[in-house]
Amino acid sequence: MAKIAPQAATYAATLKPARKRGWGRVSPYLFVFPWLFGFLAFTLGPLIFSLVISFFDWPIVGQVKFVGFGNYVEMFTQDSLFWKSFGVTVKFAALFVPLNIVVALGLAMLLNQNVRGSAFFRTAFYLPSVISGVALAMIWAWVYSGEYGILNFFLSLVGIDGPDWLNDTKWSLVAMVIASLWGQGSMMLIFLAGLKGIPKDLYESASIDGAGRFRQFRSITIPMLSPTVLFNLITSIIAAFQQLTLALVLTGGGPLKSTYFYAMYMYENAFKYFKMGYSAANAWFMFIIVLGLSFLVFKSSAAWVYYEGEIKSGSKPKSGARRRSA
Repeated sequence: MAKIAPQAATYAATLKPARKRGWGRVSPYLFVFPWLFGFLAFTLGPLIFSLVISFFDWPIVGQVKFVGFGNYVEMFTQDSLFWKSFGVTVKFAALFVPLNIVVALGLAMLLNQNVRGSAFFRTAFYLPSVISGVALAMIWAWVYSGEYGILNFFLSLVGIDGPDWLNDTKWSLVAMVIASLWGQGSMMLIFLAGLKGIPKDLYESASIDGAGRFRQFRSITIPMLSPTVLFNLITSIIAAFQQLTLALVLTGGGPLKSTYFYAMYMYENAFKYFKMGYSAANAWFMFIIVLGLSFLVFKSSAAWVYYEGEIKSGSKPKSGARRRSA
């Protein structure tokens, strides 16, 4: 018995490090598991399920029927609202995306100036982006009102008779664009962070060489900020095609379907007409369109996005740089 006790103690001593090694291998996966479970259960799982039901006539209540590509054929050939909503969304994106980037970049450049009160204005410009979409829509309903709207009141002070923004087919989509631009505080902060990362030595060297403000902006700010522009461009395209809340609350898609966005079209097919399979097919078409546009932007980025230290294929390194790299 006396001989067995030291052997058991030795075995237990060697077992503890092995257990520790085993726990060390498992513990990282336990920390990742909550995110992984959420991704599988609430993102990837519903994504695959929506693809499956897009091939079915899938009412909320009733018999499920396999229709193959019938939902897609109906969408492209028989549903006029599909083309109407898609056209409205494309028009909105064509106005919103460039204006959103220009306005956000302009505000970021103003807030990048070292002046008194800049911290207050950063908070003030960012604040609308944290307001809920419904509250934002209610504020703009008051601003756009043709009877008591503050926007038409200010226009009347300069002798302009403002339109009935939300009930005029010529101005309703423009009103949606302006209201959407009001909540671009997050994009403004991303641009501001990008501007802070540009070395000031570049501007000092350019000013010594005689470059003016516009030349510095064109030759330094835009190239150095181009990766940030690429990111904001992609996110703006996605946001434009997902626009729903403002139009749903402010106009309901009117007047005369002038603000009937594609996301509203999908929403009504799913929760108004209870055509879940057809709405899933609508969603996958939008996914393919956004994916294709994002792919085109990424492919074109090789021509206009510049990363620090990158040498473009068309430019030749200097002989000294070639010798150093060798």
